[in-house]
Amino acid sequence: MIDLHSHTHESDGTCSPAQLIDEAVCAGVNVLGITDHDTFAGYDVAIPLARAAGVELVCGIELSTKLHGRSVHLLGYFLEQDRMAEFREWVRDMQESRRDRNIRLVARLRELGLEITLEEAEARQRGMTGRPHFAQILVEKGYVSNYRQAFDDYLDESARGYVWRREPQFAEGIERIRNGGGIASLAHPVRVNGDVPALMPELCDWGLNAIEAYHSDHGPAETDTYLGLARHYGLMVTGGSDFHGVVKPGVLLGTGCAGNLNIPEDLLERLREQAQMSRR
Repeated sequence: MIDLHSHTHESDGTCSPAQLIDEAVCAGVNVLGITDHDTFAGYDVAIPLARAAGVELVCGIELSTKLHGRSVHLLGYFLEQDRMAEFREWVRDMQESRRDRNIRLVARLRELGLEITLEEAEARQRGMTGRPHFAQILVEKGYVSNYRQAFDDYLDESARGYVWRREPQFAEGIERIRNGGGIASLAHPVRVNGDVPALMPELCDWGLNAIEAYHSDHGPAETDTYLGLARHYGLMVTGGSDFHGVVKPGVLLGTGCAGNLNIPEDLLERLREQAQMSRR
């Protein structure tokens, strides 16, 4: 079984790299992509663990980018890593912007009367501290009843507690990934705020070369739509559960939500073939 979209506790997942590899083995996933948000830390730790467990590990990342003023996620996959040094350095610069945002987010939430500290949020994550960790605190302190309300009331882009973060433009994210030898894939397109088919000519002009057709949020109709877009624009296809652990208990590695994820077993092989052709 193959799953190219998962997260560790180095970003907003709850599993350590070792626990994620154990989960993959238990689920029968033998090809696993780790795509933590804006960091390779979980992937780097998992390399020897996956090798020992007989799991083929795929190097990935999920970037937060801006597209027409809205946040859109972009997946990068690096099947060959000979050109990644500059990209990794750029990612480290992006991590600094996240910490700066967190400092300002704490200040804003305290202005709204919410007793939250940066230290509390950072203590919940050994890697990249993000809005989900602030949401956990809001729930536990009784300011909101659940994670969804935390985002709706305070943390989403339209919420009163939101503070901006320096994020690369979608086009820059594509360029950085492609220059690093990677595959740039539009993540969970069903979540994109806008008409994805209408956006595709522009995205492809910028160099987008893949789309995540298989995802736990996609029903059969959405999957067919995105596979059709891939065929029409000559894009590679990626797919994964978007596994986060206990914070998303309904999403399972390899099978998604209630078994709705059916990723072809030869997906990685096809990605390799197409990626090699594009490098020629």
